[in-house]
Amino acid sequence: MPDEGPIRNGGTVHIGRAVAPWGPVLVAVSARGLVAIAVLAAHDAFVADIVRRTGLDPGRGPSPMLDSAVDAVEAFLERRPSALTAFPIDLIVRSDWDRAVFGAVRAIPWGAASSYGRIARAIGRRGAARAVGGATGRNPIGLAIPCHRVVAGDGTIGGYGGDWFGTRDEMLAIKRELLALEGIELPVPHLRE
Repeated sequence: MPDEGPIRNGGTVHIGRAVAPWGPVLVAVSARGLVAIAVLAAHDAFVADIVRRTGLDPGRGPSPMLDSAVDAVEAFLERRPSALTAFPIDLIVRSDWDRAVFGAVRAIPWGAASSYGRIARAIGRRGAARAVGGATGRNPIGLAIPCHRVVAGDGTIGGYGGDWFGTRDEMLAIKRELLALEGIELPVPHLRE
């Protein structure tokens, strides 16, 4: 995952929309890859968040990278995950902790789930399940970093935020839809800890 630190000086970000069952999914790319994906977001708030978080300026004009990213998100939502799984990401976050958590979450394959505690153990931080939950709640590139695949240790849904917009209930409904899309049934029996 390329990264040059929390805020970049210079550079642009292009923003587009993918179609999803619950409404538009906003997608943002830099020249390096995906910078953000958000559901239930107002366009202006999404742009303001990206500028604040990354230091990138909104770009104008065509972007083949953006077109590919939007296609990859729509393919993912049509049960064809390979393009989004392989899509480059430009992870601009402020902490090594978040980078470690996001790397472990991105490694969870389509149709599988893990728990916050298992992610903590995978990155060598046994007992840090709550901190993993906090990081997944800050995930700026949901779907590509599939935090919807992380559930509670008892196999139940847990939380869902992904640094996205919308109410808790709306986000949990989308998490359930995404898990069902991948054939993951709740509660996930093999995760009971």
